[in-house]
Amino acid sequence: MLYGLCDLSIVPLRSEPSDRSELVSQVLYGEHFKILEKRKNWSRIRLAFDNYEGWIDNKQFVEIEEDQYQSMDQSPLTISSDMIDYVLTGKSGLLSICLGSNVSACPVLNHTFEGNYVDSVFSKNNLIETALYYLDAPYLWGGKTPFGIDCSGFTQMVYKLNGHALLRDARLQATQGEALSFIEESEPGDLAFFDNDEGIITHVGIIMKDNYIIHAHGRVRIDRLDYSGIYNQEERRHTHRLRVIKRIF
Repeated sequence: MLYGLCDLSIVPLRSEPSDRSELVSQVLYGEHFKILEKRKNWSRIRLAFDNYEGWIDNKQFVEIEEDQYQSMDQSPLTISSDMIDYVLTGKSGLLSICLGSNVSACPVLNHTFEGNYVDSVFSKNNLIETALYYLDAPYLWGGKTPFGIDCSGFTQMVYKLNGHALLRDARLQATQGEALSFIEESEPGDLAFFDNDEGIITHVGIIMKDNYIIHAHGRVRIDRLDYSGIYNQEERRHTHRLRVIKRIF
């Protein structure tokens, strides 16, 4: 088995080994992974944090030893907490990184980080404050950063910054936690899931107080939530149909 580590700011993770292939997620600075298959130009990887799989360009990561992988796997995450920050590299000077990067990888990469970070587990009360960091971030299918993010990338990163692990896609996140029967039972920080006409869960957002929800739809935005789903005041219609509410912790 081979192992890898992302040493760049933001790297695309694709569904197939091609630059033209669908962006399914992003690999942020400091994320480590197993290399399941290595070809001349591309590798199929499985991320350690959420077991998500995809293809990454071989020029956009470095290989590490198994003991380095295991050490990172067993160490608490140290996550950059500013919108933009920098690490000092030995060869090129400053490398910009974004909110949610794993700076606990710096010793492995021989990089230096002196910025702000979080390395603790926070209570649910902190989730909404974190979610607001991403407000108005543009929607990007497969995105995980304030410069482009999708609905499940948004919920995953908000929870990650608070020390809690969510899976990558909305349908996978819907398998986690405890289902609630009514909106009235929900608390700020709980997750609301929405399905399509085929009953497939395709969207997720974070419940706020007073029947509001923050979610990524065109941009990260705040809308009303009711028994039917998400009501967009600007469009004067429901944009998403409520399926289930989950309490993760």
